[in-house]
Amino acid sequence: MTKPTFFVEEDKILEALFDEGLDYLHLYKPGSAPVYAERLLSLLPEDCHRKITVHDHYYLKSEFGLAAIHIDSPDAPLPDGYRGRFTRTCMEIDKLKTAKKKAEYVMLKYIFHSQSERDAEATFTINELEEASRRGLIDRHVCALGGMNLENVRMARDLGFGGVVICGDLWNRFDIHRQQDYRELIQHFEKLRKAVGG
Repeated sequence: MTKPTFFVEEDKILEALFDEGLDYLHLYKPGSAPVYAERLLSLLPEDCHRKITVHDHYYLKSEFGLAAIHIDSPDAPLPDGYRGRFTRTCMEIDKLKTAKKKAEYVMLKYIFHSQSERDAEATFTINELEEASRRGLIDRHVCALGGMNLENVRMARDLGFGGVVICGDLWNRFDIHRQQDYRELIQHFEKLRKAVGG
């Protein structure tokens, strides 16, 4: 998932992440003007567009040939007339079964303490997650979101999650105001990808 703010080196970093095997990118820029998302997308190679899901400004999906749109709720309806691919966020295990219906996948949020949202703590115990996995609620259509780092991605894989959403653990390795060299960030991404088994 992108940082919530735009920054100068972003297109170069995202292109490098795709080159290193990034499967999907969630373009998450809450409260931003659409022109900035348009500019970022226009700077990325077109073959990256089909791997990007957009959280806002849903018209960008058809305009740039993006993969899907994202709905930040398990219950919210799709935009009027929308017929394409979509993903969802869910914060309750009990809502996973419904949230997974028709969605490409669902992000189960706050698995571990967030590294990008200061006060966002884990809302599930390991026992609750193991039970959800045993019941088939956590499967290849559910991605773990919240606190994903080298240690936690392995736990998420073992719990049966179909993927992980990386945000803070990656972006906290690059100071958008002082750095231009993003090699450490890319090297860390490679470690994360290997830990997930990708």
